[in-house]
Amino acid sequence: MHKKYFLPRLYGVDYLRTTMPEYREITIYDIARELAISPATVSRALNNHPAVKKATRKKIQDLARQLGYRSNTFASNLRKKNTHTIGVIVPRLSSYFMSTVIAGMEQVARAEGYNLIISQSSESMIKEADNVDTMFNSRVDGLLVSLSYETDTLAHFEPFFKKGIPLIFFDRIREHKQCMGIVIDNQKAAYDATKHLLDNGYRRIMHIGGNPISHVYAERVKGYKKALGDYKIPVDPKLVLTRNMSEQAGVDAAEHILKMKPRPDAVFSANDACAIYCMLTLKKAGLRIPEDIAFAGFNNDPMSKVVEPGLTTIDYPGYAMGEAAATQLINQLTGISVMQATNIIILRSELIIRGSSAKKKRKS
Repeated sequence: MHKKYFLPRLYGVDYLRTTMPEYREITIYDIARELAISPATVSRALNNHPAVKKATRKKIQDLARQLGYRSNTFASNLRKKNTHTIGVIVPRLSSYFMSTVIAGMEQVARAEGYNLIISQSSESMIKEADNVDTMFNSRVDGLLVSLSYETDTLAHFEPFFKKGIPLIFFDRIREHKQCMGIVIDNQKAAYDATKHLLDNGYRRIMHIGGNPISHVYAERVKGYKKALGDYKIPVDPKLVLTRNMSEQAGVDAAEHILKMKPRPDAVFSANDACAIYCMLTLKKAGLRIPEDIAFAGFNNDPMSKVVEPGLTTIDYPGYAMGEAAATQLINQLTGISVMQATNIIILRSELIIRGSSAKKKRKS
């Protein structure tokens, strides 16, 4: 069914009564026909080309707005072989750290004329693969990815590798000859956190870490074990827990600790959320922190400052990581830099000491 409508009288020109499908997009040919000029002139005017007189440009642009004309940027970009969009896949959008990373990416991308398409894997490799397909079919110019907790293969990124579309992993990475990685020195950071607990007199230190197939968690458990080794303390397998690092994982870890004999005297968690919920659950059960059990976390989440006592943690710059990832990707897209095999950028981190890890008091 076609809908009839009258175009308004503009610029002293009587517009013809027009019929067209209600859903049809207005094109430059419609505008050209109404103004009795060439489509090429309309196209140039809509792109502010100086070859079209200013008055004519205004007339064309005003009519385009009046008719509801929308530029088909996507089709235009495809003709230019790019879309000026960058895909971003993160494990969880609710993460404070990831929100700061995305803010850094957005700042750089906007300044360089790129838009971000953002999706989350919800820690699922299957959903991550679906997101990768969507990004590929959306013809993003490049892809920035922090891998999901479950990801144990990079096979779903193969379309990007085959097409030579730039792909950069950040935070949670896996090495690949066609990909750059942006991380902190996770092993050193974990070493520093564990050593701090050891220096404060704690000896039976539990580590709560994530899936060791992830570079991030594998490096953090290495740092934990290295610190114990430097103090001549053997690694007790019963004190190494592998969890999904969620808030519920912290609750579950606390319940596990309450059943242990002997209990650990300290916990180093591979993220703050897990550490904080573990602390809260143990406090609810009557344990004192750090008198009965000390804690150190990782990420410097805002909650680490307000929980009582404050959580000792590793701070690393999410915003700077986002800026670095977006900058490196855009540099590859514009030819400023070329990806080199096993090229990894390492950012700095810092141990933030708070009350949860105060020096252990000797029992009288």
